[in-house]
Amino acid sequence: MNFNAFVVFALFFAREIQSWQIPENFGKTGHSNNWAVLVDTSRFWFNYRHVANVLSIYRSVKRLGIPDSQIILMIADDMACNPRNPRPATVFNNIKQHINVYGDDVEVDYRGYEVTVENFVRLLTGRLPPETPRSKKLLTDEGSNILIYLTGHGGNGFLKFQDSEEITSQDLSDAVEQMWQKRRYHEILFVVDTCQASSMYEKFYSPNILAVASSQVGEDSLSHHVDPNIGVYIIDRYTFYALEFLETVEPSGTKTLNEFLRVCPQSACLSKVGVRTDLFRRDTRKVPVTDFFGSLRPVELTNSIINVTPVTHNRSETPEIEKKLFYMPQFPDTSMYS
Repeated sequence: MNFNAFVVFALFFAREIQSWQIPENFGKTGHSNNWAVLVDTSRFWFNYRHVANVLSIYRSVKRLGIPDSQIILMIADDMACNPRNPRPATVFNNIKQHINVYGDDVEVDYRGYEVTVENFVRLLTGRLPPETPRSKKLLTDEGSNILIYLTGHGGNGFLKFQDSEEITSQDLSDAVEQMWQKRRYHEILFVVDTCQASSMYEKFYSPNILAVASSQVGEDSLSHHVDPNIGVYIIDRYTFYALEFLETVEPSGTKTLNEFLRVCPQSACLSKVGVRTDLFRRDTRKVPVTDFFGSLRPVELTNSIINVTPVTHNRSETPEIEKKLFYMPQFPDTSMYS
């Protein structure tokens, strides 16, 4: 290409750039970062499935890009090191034992008797003691989208912690309102997998909350399948099907929240999944599921010319090819067994 042709091309390209229209709502959503608060509230070996539930969601949000520094993981009991565990240092969410969700890179922020109602409420509202380590703080702001996932045993209007205390739906709604008043979130996706789960979101009154529950008031939230080798159920139905959906989500994919809300029909869950959307301002059909389950990748559109300084490379050095790492699917392909 000679110089005259290059000038003509440059002028044409500049005119095309000026004709681009930036979407009216671009950069006005106020969403700048994603956090996850994942809580298992149950102790004792027979509640193995609750630990598997929360670790499976933990692994999914990490795969989709949320770093450990923005994940608060609360586990009330250590099933991996339980003396009844025939496979020490492991937790599996599938009878095929396809993948150890405990893994080598799990960072538990609140463990054992640290998982209390007081610590959970203090975490949400930012009322922790000054000496609390940074890893135990929810350092969100008015641009934060927060995924809150709870699993354990519950009833009509309460969720049990450690089988010794409980948080009520009113306590939870008041804590969320404090978060809103203190500008600690932009939007919240609240997911709870427990019996009579929908009662936990009934008293929410703060804006920008989308709530999902594994069961309605008066219904039990059931387990999916048992592992005879360890003698207990290893995952709950709702979380099992939610994970099946999340395994199909990619960081740059187009899956929406509306699809996530339909992951477990009553024919699969046996209980009726509850959804509350009246406090959520956006259309779930247009909200990417990665707005809560993945990392945020801000992109800025501009119609101004940007000067890029060329970078000189030492061509005598052969660049090392980085090995690309990836997460294995949580559930194996069982077609060969059918």
